[in-house]
Amino acid sequence: QVQLVESGGGLVQAGGSRRLSCAASGRTFSSYGMAWFRQAPGKEREFVAAIRWSSGTTYYADSVKGRFTISRDNAKNTVHLQMNSLKPEDTAVYYCAAELSSRATTWVRDYDYWGQGTQVTVSS
Repeated sequence: QVQLVESGGGLVQAGGSRRLSCAASGRTFSSYGMAWFRQAPGKEREFVAAIRWSSGTTYYADSVKGRFTISRDNAKNTVHLQMNSLKPEDTAVYYCAAELSSRATTWVRDYDYWGQGTQVTVSS
């Protein structure tokens, strides 16, 4: 059984930084695609960033490109999302997700496993 557990959310001022972590367990993730999505109140869940575990290739939504960085720690089976220059519009629940084919797509429907989410609130 795959489990994804997010941590690192909280309250941060605009312009500040926050680092989210996703601890993955239950399988070997070397062939997975991992991603972060977010969902603000009243909005659909949207893609933020993804990484192919095996190659380290990364993908970003235009809205976070240049501000957010996704990375993985092979030894700890953990994926991180470093968020810099945060804006109030980044406020959302952030979800970690994993998919089995290593495509690391931008689509919610392609992901097989999800974490419980962690709230990030950016104050102006």
